[in-house]
Amino acid sequence: MNKWSGFYHLDQAQRIRRLQEDYKFDQNELALFQAYYDLVGEAQVENYIYQFGVPTGLLFNLKVNQKDWIVPMATEEPSVIAAANYGAKMISAGTGIKTIRQQRLMMGQIILTEIDDFGSLQKFIETNQIKILEIANDAHPSMLKRGGGAQIVKLTKLDAQTAEINILVDPKAAMGANLTNTMVEAVADYLRKVGYQVLMAILSNNAKYAVTDAQVRIPFEALVGKSDLDGSTIAKKIVQANKIEQISVNRAVTANKGIMNGIEAIVLASGNDTRNVNAALHAFAARDGQYKGLIQWKVQDDQLVGTTSMPILVGIVGGSIGIVPLVQLNHKIMKNPTVEELTDLIVSVGIAQHLAALRSLVTEGIQRGHMGLQAKSLAVQVGAVGLEVNLLADLIKQSSIKDSQQAVKLLKRIRGK
Repeated sequence: MNKWSGFYHLDQAQRIRRLQEDYKFDQNELALFQAYYDLVGEAQVENYIYQFGVPTGLLFNLKVNQKDWIVPMATEEPSVIAAANYGAKMISAGTGIKTIRQQRLMMGQIILTEIDDFGSLQKFIETNQIKILEIANDAHPSMLKRGGGAQIVKLTKLDAQTAEINILVDPKAAMGANLTNTMVEAVADYLRKVGYQVLMAILSNNAKYAVTDAQVRIPFEALVGKSDLDGSTIAKKIVQANKIEQISVNRAVTANKGIMNGIEAIVLASGNDTRNVNAALHAFAARDGQYKGLIQWKVQDDQLVGTTSMPILVGIVGGSIGIVPLVQLNHKIMKNPTVEELTDLIVSVGIAQHLAALRSLVTEGIQRGHMGLQAKSLAVQVGAVGLEVNLLADLIKQSSIKDSQQAVKLLKRIRGK
């Protein structure tokens, strides 16, 4: 019999005792299980043992649609929040970020196989699309009452005998995964009853029907900072660097990872699904057949102009949002944004992150900007405490060698050993 069978039925103390049989945790390790246990976690995941925390900090004065926002960001990477704040500072020197969105729909997929006559299937869908939408909405009637629900039916031929039916759903304030799954499963049952072979029915995380467009204009003088270069030169260099993101997959992957540093941090802090957003954005980056950078920059008159289109589907209700107290606190810090406002903030944080990264790359270099916070992390890693942390971090930054061995030597010097 599997010794781990039924682990999820045990309470926390019993789970730890079961683990202790194999792992022989010391008293400090056992104390961690207790210190980081939270009843909320029991409601979120199976085989729960403790909360694994991510540091959360604030991005200040992000100007989006004529309003200044404070944005919580949850991330383990030292330089992300500092860079986002620097990007927001440059953005605020102009008119800020402006966004626009035509629609916000989630897609559900129903896969049909063993199709003998695609034309006949197409005619069936066209004739019965109102009935199909009714079946979908009857499966989740409360969404229709709130003005959302299933709205559009699309048919796509995948190969000679395979097709997909897409149900496009307005999820209102939710991200929409669960309600979309419920709807497409109801439609799938109907299709089976009328004789079609249904392989599966599930939402798609391809958010191409929920694209947000954004633009920002940065005055040249806002780019200068501590650099010896003038703003016009920096802007032109940013445009050159950005061009490489559009023609080099290697560079595009790294650029988009940097954008995701910021986007994932706000998505996580808001209680949303980072993997959903990540997958949709990477698919969108490759929509033309080559993977490209998600944000484009150009020089126009005396300004650096950034534009982007990003498929983002998140929610302000549902999932972990209503049950995790810190998520609710983060929403309060953002002044409880609507789902549209939260989407705009996610796109805008990505722009701020990208702007800061590109400016660093074409001026002093990315590593110098990162080193301050990385030095603090290294100081803590080698055992610095209290006032020692900043003292050691300063010495690490001044040193030509920046590894743990050197940090230990410098800490001993501080302690007079």
